[in-house]
Amino acid sequence: MIEAFLKFFVVFFVVVSPISILPEFASLTDGATSAYKKRMAVKATVISALIVVLFAVAGTALLDAMGISIQSFRIFGGVLLFLVALEMVFARESGTRTSADEQAESRRRADISVFPLAFPLLAGPGALTTILLAFGRVSPWQEPLTFLVLLLAAWVVLAIAFVLMLSAERVTRLIGQTGSNVANRLLGVVLGALAVQFVVDGIRATFFAT
Repeated sequence: MIEAFLKFFVVFFVVVSPISILPEFASLTDGATSAYKKRMAVKATVISALIVVLFAVAGTALLDAMGISIQSFRIFGGVLLFLVALEMVFARESGTRTSADEQAESRRRADISVFPLAFPLLAGPGALTTILLAFGRVSPWQEPLTFLVLLLAAWVVLAIAFVLMLSAERVTRLIGQTGSNVANRLLGVVLGALAVQFVVDGIRATFFAT
């Protein structure tokens, strides 16, 4: 259980990359009151946690209903996570988080908790893909302990993101943009390797399973 927790925690932490959210949160809440920042951080974290639970419980059933095998999703999910990794390594906008138009729209909103904080920054396509891949073989009814351990790991990552959002200005000043970019690139390398492994596992299970 500890190994499962740590493995999924690392993967989900790398995908969500709470450090990369700091500059965005600081920019979106620039000049706002402390109460507003705290309210947005709380709402975004709670909404993200609920989205995670929804995908963890019903994600596999949704794939089955659409006739999509978990291995097919594993291959596509690996490709998607690889794009996220490239974005992190090269510090470019690939569209896996937000587009320029979406960023402009978010700055015009009074409530930024749902968009863009909860989705797509915290519980974006990469995070949801990771949830589906991790929980695809874990039934909450047949393996409740494993399910809860993985869910707890995801919630711990979101809790870390919440704490970082509350101290966004201080952390951003401390590590600076350069520090944030360096951390992102290091995590991107790890995520890229994990993404390739997802694709390899999916292809092996699809074409070479005995």
